Amino acid sequence: MKSQSPDSGDGIPGKIAYPGGTEYSQTQEPAPQRHGSLPHRRPMLSLECLNGLTSRQGTEENKSRFWGNDPSTLLRPAETCLADFIVGTALDIYTSTILPALESAQQEILFVTCFWARSASLQKLCSTLVNLSHRHFQSTGTSKLRVRLCFSSRSLTQKLFHTSSANGYTYPQSKWRSLGLPAPEDLEGLDLQVKSLFVLPFSVMHPKFIVIDRQRVLLPSCNLSWESWLECCLPLTGPIVNLFVQFWHDTWGRDDRSDLPATLLPYQGSSIMTTHTTVFLPSPHHRNPRFQLLPFTSFAPAPPTPLNSMILHLFSKAQQSIVLLTPNLTSPPVISSLLEALSRGVNVTVITNRRMMIVEQLITSGTITEVCVWKLRSRYSIMSHRKLPRDHVGDVETGINARNVGLLRIGYYRPTVEYKRTHIKCSTIDDRVIVLGSGNMDRASWYTSQELGISIEGEEVVKEIWKAIEGSFEEEIWQGIHWL
Repeated sequence: MKSQSPDSGDGIPGKIAYPGGTEYSQTQEPAPQRHGSLPHRRPMLSLECLNGLTSRQGTEENKSRFWGNDPSTLLRPAETCLADFIVGTALDIYTSTILPALESAQQEILFVTCFWARSASLQKLCSTLVNLSHRHFQSTGTSKLRVRLCFSSRSLTQKLFHTSSANGYTYPQSKWRSLGLPAPEDLEGLDLQVKSLFVLPFSVMHPKFIVIDRQRVLLPSCNLSWESWLECCLPLTGPIVNLFVQFWHDTWGRDDRSDLPATLLPYQGSSIMTTHTTVFLPSPHHRNPRFQLLPFTSFAPAPPTPLNSMILHLFSKAQQSIVLLTPNLTSPPVISSLLEALSRGVNVTVITNRRMMIVEQLITSGTITEVCVWKLRSRYSIMSHRKLPRDHVGDVETGINARNVGLLRIGYYRPTVEYKRTHIKCSTIDDRVIVLGSGNMDRASWYTSQELGISIEGEEVVKEIWKAIEGSFEEEIWQGIHWL
């Protein structure tokens, strides 16, 4: 994998190891790995990862969810072709992956996004819907293609006056054009329903996923919007798809259940599909943001949702490395957990943005990423420079740091012509597990928004997905990451 040279001139003091790499800064030796290499490693994704859901708080939090009585239902095999993992702008991903998948639908499309905006992506989606309508109507004559378009945020006014009903708001045909959709007469071959769901004050439905014929799912990071941000999309098939359908029913389709006909042709995936251990990670929304009104008090615990519990569990079990690629970093539990991992000798790398959605961060978090990064670095500095006994002599030859403090690297993404920000939400742990989905490492995702992610175990998966992310940058763009 690519690494930065000592003379890159962008504030990078030596080399940085990305997932799968082994290089460290030339100005600071790597922390020792207390546990060393284990000849036989236990799987990281197991029922133990979900123990937080069976605690008293976890049971109370999840009791009304479809996984509440049996968290093991969240563990499901998933099949994917890693070559189909794509990185690019939202328009790139819609053009190359999402819209062709929609075109292949035989009976049903469940389309979920967070932010809906007039954009080139929306225009292309409209053209696809019209083509699907005409094709399906001509081929079947009577039956219609079932299409459900779901979103949460469209504008500030829409959110301020949105119903807080769990059923959301279903747009009548007379208002489809106001969303930028085609006229109803151009969509006669579709059984189309358009719904929005938002709960004041901050509970946005943040997941993005598309289910095709209940046989495959696309998990993009991008909204249906105009931003030129770095995004990604992972296609999946297999038993994991059933959990996406169940999640859709519980959130968007409570009164909209329908069985697909048995004549549905099976999806023929790539011949190089591989099966992986996967955990489905929903995180329901919460109206109470749990703000601490008194200054200098400890942060309120985050709701023990599957997504939150899994990330904290993986961070606590990390032995070698944690790598985060996140749009923002304002979640107190995440920062605290990273510091705890650093204290155990785990190396931590964070890549995030400057000045991204400042107003939203202040409203939902009371702070911004830059302040939280400064606090993280300050606390890390104190941890790294605790005084040692006067007679202490370090092991210069092996580079062992007696404090056993991991190496912290934080980098701000520097905007480019093609990508103004990075919007990918990706965490890797020990190069063995990767977490992808909608959840940011910010306070909103951890306390109020509905989120959805998956964790996948496999060194090859981590390597190939990160390779695709890294490969989306040219060498000079990677040097545009400003490492602090």
